[in-house]
Amino acid sequence: MSVVLCTYNRADRVGSALAALVAQTGSIDYEVIVVDNNSSDGTAAVVRTAAARAGGRIRYVFEWQQGLSHARNRGIREARAPIIAFTDDDVCVSHDWIRQIVQTFDAYPDIDYVGGRVLPRWLQPPPPWLTAAHWSPLALQDYGTDLFRTGRDRAICLVGANLICRRAAFDRVGVFAPALGRIRDGIGSTEDHDMQLRMWKADLCGLYVPDIACIADVTPDRMVKSYHRRWHRGHGRHCAAMRLRELVPADTGPLSEPADIVLLFGSPGYVYADLVYFAKRWFRALLRREDSFFYANKVRHIRTYLQARRRLRATRGIRAFVLELIQFAAAYRRKRRAHRSASGIRVRPEVRLPRREPR
Repeated sequence: MSVVLCTYNRADRVGSALAALVAQTGSIDYEVIVVDNNSSDGTAAVVRTAAARAGGRIRYVFEWQQGLSHARNRGIREARAPIIAFTDDDVCVSHDWIRQIVQTFDAYPDIDYVGGRVLPRWLQPPPPWLTAAHWSPLALQDYGTDLFRTGRDRAICLVGANLICRRAAFDRVGVFAPALGRIRDGIGSTEDHDMQLRMWKADLCGLYVPDIACIADVTPDRMVKSYHRRWHRGHGRHCAAMRLRELVPADTGPLSEPADIVLLFGSPGYVYADLVYFAKRWFRALLRREDSFFYANKVRHIRTYLQARRRLRATRGIRAFVLELIQFAAAYRRKRRAHRSASGIRVRPEVRLPRREPR
């Protein structure tokens, strides 16, 4: 297998990540490809020193196009093996990471990709509010100790810090999309989700394996609320570009793209309902002086999603605004009547004036 580790200005941490990759147990043949994405610190020197000690297992590659997706795609092109694993420069994989991956693909030949736990190593004690409910902006992942499949029927995204794919999957659905990568401040990127979304559409499936584990450093700058606010706003914009809420209405799927979905300014009606729901929960938590940050971030994410979808829909002018609102209300009313009728609920017939026959 080939391991792709993308790095940018992490000379102080990439050495530990490489040491964990080199110190794997077992006799499995693998290579480590380090993609330097325009680092301006001493990253290149650290990698070359580690490569000299590893006896040729580590290869250094420079990628001038900025962005994680560009770096990962360069790693895919450089990889020589049929299994390609991705990890990050601030992550230390477990000592049996390689062995667990190969054993999983051998045991499940129908699986196209796998992922596992990404647990935190706090570089300073986290604040009390930073519970597991707020792990998404930190790229952490722990779905428990049971294996489960992901795919069209259970559309759960596995994070890219611990993601391993068959090369055949990339040959079928393409590589990572740079347009959904980390722009500006690197907040809220969704290239991992987009890749798996394309896999689900192609009926490919993955597997969550808790024993394929790694530890990620959580720096103090990501333990502040301002970072989480920015992440949820950025993530909402990227999800809007993917039309994620249309394709995956619920958090765990299934993948769906109904032809009769009712849209208002590019967003389904249930997204507006979610906004109202979480706004109420936010307000209620504020009144009760409870922890309201989780609900506040939900509102930020959904609000940004709606704004981005409206801009992408490019509805301009008051007449177009009113017309789309009327069309949405009429479509929603028709759909609600059809649902109530199919559920056996008595629906009052529409009252129509009799047409006057021509003389």
